Amino acid sequence: MTTNDEPETGQPTHAACPHPTCDRTEVQINKDGTLRKHKHGAVWCPGGGQPVGEYRIPRRSKAGFYKCHVTNRYLRSVTTILNQGSPKEALIHWAGNLVAETAMEHLPRLVRASRDPDQAKEAYDWLRRAHTRKKDERADLGTAVHNLIESKVLGTPVPDTLANDLEMQPYIAAFDEFVRDWQITFTASEMVVADYDHEFAGTLDYLLRSPLLAAELGCPLDMDIPGDTKTGGELDARTYDGNVHGVYPESGVQMSAYRKAKYGWLRDGTRVEMPPRHSIGVVLHLRPQGYRLYPVACGDDVFAAFCHIRHVAEFQTGPAKNIVGPVLTVPANRKAVA
Repeated sequence: MTTNDEPETGQPTHAACPHPTCDRTEVQINKDGTLRKHKHGAVWCPGGGQPVGEYRIPRRSKAGFYKCHVTNRYLRSVTTILNQGSPKEALIHWAGNLVAETAMEHLPRLVRASRDPDQAKEAYDWLRRAHTRKKDERADLGTAVHNLIESKVLGTPVPDTLANDLEMQPYIAAFDEFVRDWQITFTASEMVVADYDHEFAGTLDYLLRSPLLAAELGCPLDMDIPGDTKTGGELDARTYDGNVHGVYPESGVQMSAYRKAKYGWLRDGTRVEMPPRHSIGVVLHLRPQGYRLYPVACGDDVFAAFCHIRHVAEFQTGPAKNIVGPVLTVPANRKAVA
């Protein structure tokens, strides 16, 4: 995602003025997605400064908010809420194990580095960032796979850098197999949705329909099923606490927020009311060896948990910072207390 003042690559640079009395069809678009100031006859056109097209779709800022161009309200990102309000104990164990594995794999190098203070510091910094490097690698892979899936869902050309990447080929094959096996029809992809009552927004992976999944999940044939793709972990593996390695309960919590969102933005920037979505979604666990599909609860009870997490996130980023006051010092002119 990009910030609100950083347009995404490939978005249009010119657009027609939306004002009903203006006939300008090629008005330049500013970096913030608004039309450049322009004249209509001898006066300035009221269409200047208006957001247009795909730029009217809110984008997540680096601070973790989406700004709605319709209401000018700032809506907290769903992923930001989950990161700030939900503990990730599994990540602590994963990071510790990864650092330990990295140290054992490079033990001779670390021993040699320990004999020189400067090299020891460099080795220490390199080792403690092992989990960050791995996380970045996974994020890059996940982004690439999501871009591939979006291109296939929308029927748009796959960028050559991805289409020719041998590492991506197994993911493409596994995704195609999933679509064939379950007779999938997609109704939305990478759609920004928002809820103003609870003041959040986010980008869902996709909505889909499938006669086979409808039968499995007890869903009407004409109702959308929320879907998400995960590329981390390993197929059929379990974590220490019994969760699927790569598919965690937070997926359902995140999906419950997207399911409850009342509005979404189409590709042309039009804001629309969202249709009903089923209370059970699916997570597609996609790995080079194939795929697994897991049903995920995302109904009202799970959304209630999301609301609790939202309150915790607001506490952590607000009141929690003011609980511990500054250090107390003994008054200079103190008197003994009887």
